[in-house]
Amino acid sequence: VFSIYKISQTWGEIVSSSPIAKTYSFSTLQQASEYFLKQGWTDGLPINLPTEQEVSKFIDLSGKSYKDVVGVEPVKGREITMEKVAINSVMAGCKPEYFPIVLTAVEALLESKFNLHGITASTMGAGILTLVTGPIAKEIGLNGGISLFGPGHQANATIGRALRLVVINCTGSRSGEIDKATLGHAGKYTWCITENEDFRPWPNTAEDRGFSKDANTVSVFAGLSPIQVSNHSSQDPENILRSFRDALFAAGPNQGEIVIIFCPEHMQSFK
Repeated sequence: VFSIYKISQTWGEIVSSSPIAKTYSFSTLQQASEYFLKQGWTDGLPINLPTEQEVSKFIDLSGKSYKDVVGVEPVKGREITMEKVAINSVMAGCKPEYFPIVLTAVEALLESKFNLHGITASTMGAGILTLVTGPIAKEIGLNGGISLFGPGHQANATIGRALRLVVINCTGSRSGEIDKATLGHAGKYTWCITENEDFRPWPNTAEDRGFSKDANTVSVFAGLSPIQVSNHSSQDPENILRSFRDALFAAGPNQGEIVIIFCPEHMQSFK
């Protein structure tokens, strides 16, 4: 018999009943995993079980108490503690060294101007695109190159997934309940990237926002499904940019901001 955490949550109430997670005991790993799935505490994919030992590794690395509040969801008023973020990070498959990024991203999501409730309850189905900038990206193995949005990179896959699990378990935005997305998109499972410092001929995102070049920063964007732009006929920078300009018409006039991501081949033309 072993013990694992259950995320503390109270569906339908304005304020969570307790900032501290409860503990459940199960006889087998399979029994525990199936219980989490039936309770709606996962994204439908298999999880790493958040044992007390594993959760403690994340909290110990942060140097804070499990009771410390990371932030409060502005609309529902739910407190999100260090412990809750650690639990969801373990479930997502994160390594402890990813935890500072997850914590920073959660703090950003809870800023009222981000409108977390709006984007996770809307029928438009936006996902959370997380951009990590700075030396920490290479240190933990974040992919910023080939197959940027594809599989095979643990840091990208699990950091983005941890944020989605936080949204599900700490704010109650589960699919078909608070989350009323008409279609949604794959980025709602996980959507975390970094900038490719080897191909970048201009200041990075951190510098654009007033930070130093080597600062470790995390930016979050509410993003709809991506549009792929192709130009295989020209290496001229202006022609490449025209292709992106033309593709922007498909996004329509209602988008507040648009994130444009260039592939390494096109970036070679801009150098």
